[in-house]
Amino acid sequence: MQNLFSYPLKVEDMGSGSKKYQLKASSEQLKYVAEVLKLDNILRFESDIEVSFLRKNHKINIKGSLVADVEETSVISLEKFIKTYTPNFEIVFDTELTEEELKEMEFDFDDDEPDVIKNGQIDLADIAMEQLALVLDDFPRKEGEVFAFESEFDEETTKKTNPFAALANLKK
Repeated sequence: MQNLFSYPLKVEDMGSGSKKYQLKASSEQLKYVAEVLKLDNILRFESDIEVSFLRKNHKINIKGSLVADVEETSVISLEKFIKTYTPNFEIVFDTELTEEELKEMEFDFDDDEPDVIKNGQIDLADIAMEQLALVLDDFPRKEGEVFAFESEFDEETTKKTNPFAALANLKK
């Protein structure tokens, strides 16, 4: 599948300091993002991202926000509905760290480990899509919908058909 939504930044071309980017997916790109994230449909996908390159520290800080209107199917009523996701995110890349070095490093559970730059570039669109994927509901449902379980058996029927109840009667 061809990547239709991409905004790569080459690390070697980046200057020190901060730069702001605005990403807005076209209708064709929205279809691509929905396909990649296995969603019914995405109606809007926009992201504001600020990239800061701190050459002395060998770090690239990425801060951003995202707005995505996603059409989902409720797991309760099976009706389609639209939900807006608005996550904020912050990611740190280490320009000198390799994947092998990252595997050997030890981190505490609460520590944020730095990300590794692959092929000398960072794709802002991939980062934004990843952030949406992280906040999507595993079991989407409309606001206010509640799952209510109704048993087809009453308590008396359950006691009669319980095989352990028959064993309990044998002990008596």
